Amino acid sequence: MEFGVYSLSEILENPKTKQTLTAKERVDMLVEMARYADQIGLDLFGVGEHHRLDYAVSSPQMLLSAISQQTSKIKLTALTSLLNTADPVRLFEDFATLDLLSGGRVEFTAGRGAFVESFPLFGYSEKHYDELFDEHLHLFLQLNQQEKVTWEGRYRPPLQAAEIAPRPLQNKLPLSIGVGGTIESAERAGRNGCGLTVVMIGGTAKKYQRLVQHYHEVYQGERPVVAIAGHTMIRETELELEQDFYPYYANYWKHLTKQGIGGAMGAARTDLEFITSKESTLFVGTPEQIVEKIIYQHQLFHHDRYHAQVDFGGQPIESIKQTMDLLVNQVIPEVNRRLKDSNKVD
Repeated sequence: MEFGVYSLSEILENPKTKQTLTAKERVDMLVEMARYADQIGLDLFGVGEHHRLDYAVSSPQMLLSAISQQTSKIKLTALTSLLNTADPVRLFEDFATLDLLSGGRVEFTAGRGAFVESFPLFGYSEKHYDELFDEHLHLFLQLNQQEKVTWEGRYRPPLQAAEIAPRPLQNKLPLSIGVGGTIESAERAGRNGCGLTVVMIGGTAKKYQRLVQHYHEVYQGERPVVAIAGHTMIRETELELEQDFYPYYANYWKHLTKQGIGGAMGAARTDLEFITSKESTLFVGTPEQIVEKIIYQHQLFHHDRYHAQVDFGGQPIESIKQTMDLLVNQVIPEVNRRLKDSNKVD
């Protein structure tokens, strides 16, 4: 299994120190996160795209370009690029350039996003939310396949034998679709031969099993790739978890609720037993508990990757690195050992 970390780049007050980073400080933190992830041997680093003042990154490809020059091995992606409100040609050429800069370490993950500010910002109508994504996805797939493209759609000027330059260093950019829970999105990923990145936010992991099953049932491509992603905090003891997780997670959820996309947090201090259980979608626990969660989910999803959102709620870099260190030093070796042993038995 591959392991990665990612950030949505929100700029939040640290609930413990009451200090808030500037956009410059937050961007610097993300570069340091990626540099450190590369140094300790993680497989992938991702950052989300938002067009709001409470988030630091509106152009993941720009930030990842800087990161590509301070890393050497780690794969780079946006989690996710907002494909429905972006010009697919410009986006493909940006990521192809990034692939050249990084020595062929780039992937592309498309998503539709939880916020809608990008629609009026770039001259699109929100009522065409799904149609735009579908059309832009098909064009992006064609751009990934062909150096010269002839294409015609509804929402973008047509292309006639257009040269798409530069080409990426890789033969094709690996392409995935990020989904939050809709069967239709998972089926779209499968039908188009894309990877599937499932972002789990709350509740039980098992409720996402049907989504992954549908993806496999309709998949048309070379090889299906499933990634599971979610909020992650790892500590040596449950006492440390109680002290660290709740302030940051409550802060994160309060922020979402203010923007109208949250709701009940569903993570009271009395819920620690469930939150740290293998059934919970939150990757919160001691190293041993996180191992059990990942192994349990592998039985449900047979996924290829696990991506950890490690910096939610205004955490300082020291807190983030603590989770990353425990992930690399204690969780990953044990997960890989148990998966290897399971394959031997099978």
